[in-house]
Amino acid sequence: MSKNRRVTIADVAARVGLTNITVSRALNRPEMVKPETRSRIEAAASELGYVPNAFARGLKHSKSRLIGIVTASVDNPFYAEMIKAISRHAKQHNYAILLFDTDGEAWLEANAIETLLSYQAAGIILSPVSDQPDYAPDYIERLHNSDMAVVQLDRTLYNAGFSSVVLDNVWAGQCVATHLLKRVFTGQAAPPGGPSRLLVAAGPEHSIISRARLAGVQSTLAESGHGIDTVVLWGDYTLESTRDQVGAYIENNGIPRAIFGMNQLITLGALQAMKSHGIAPDTPSVISIDRLPYLDIFDIRVPCVVHDGFHAGRQALELLLERVTDPELPRQTVTVRGTLVE
Repeated sequence: MSKNRRVTIADVAARVGLTNITVSRALNRPEMVKPETRSRIEAAASELGYVPNAFARGLKHSKSRLIGIVTASVDNPFYAEMIKAISRHAKQHNYAILLFDTDGEAWLEANAIETLLSYQAAGIILSPVSDQPDYAPDYIERLHNSDMAVVQLDRTLYNAGFSSVVLDNVWAGQCVATHLLKRVFTGQAAPPGGPSRLLVAAGPEHSIISRARLAGVQSTLAESGHGIDTVVLWGDYTLESTRDQVGAYIENNGIPRAIFGMNQLITLGALQAMKSHGIAPDTPSVISIDRLPYLDIFDIRVPCVVHDGFHAGRQALELLLERVTDPELPRQTVTVRGTLVE
């Protein structure tokens, strides 16, 4: 037998001189086969290196043990934390994880969904490539028609009707503004060029998350009456583009009083731009949403609105498993609120 060919039930049956049905029963329903016959079959299967097809077995019994994670942000440490939680808790419930990194590409996301539908996965945890209102991929209808359990995590498809675990983004923006009013725009000397200017390094202009975080900042600053000038650089949630945008802004407009980065990668891009222009990491003041790992090694302190990614991932999995068990459960949204760490 070729080493490259997968050993089948038919191969085991030929070795022991029994029917395929008998061998299949011995391997899948052992209580239906005499002990001595079962022992012969198991010995032959072990000798030949037979490995059962768990996927096919799941289809046969209509109980898939596969959960798909579809995300555009594997390079984001916050998403890595959520994925770790999903994987760890899925194992505890005897589920396997299949991870798709769509790298921000809509066609890769559509292919991932189609693959999981064809595999008849138990459910999907989805963080789509975009949360902009005009992003409405064709697979939404396919998912609804399939009755597959779906939970959205962090980013959500506008009016898609799936359960979700989201962050309290308005609250996060309010926390950022409160910190700036308390620590930056009150009682401190301003650097040259920006006595009351806040530079916001944001995500996509029409992103619901970006808009919510900005709304939280702007509403709180407006209520303070400080007359702070807010400048927004719309971007794409990546380090490289933020580095270039912030660098260009500093070259043309000087140093703002403070910089607010809307996520980890954006803030790191802003810090990199400052470094390339010889600006110390505390001039201007920088604040971020989500923790910046390992900066303390370099004695850099950046206040952050921290969300518990592990908790968010675990919540998403629990929400999904509830809907795997009972597909008729109503849609539910769980909101995770962050904490300011100064």
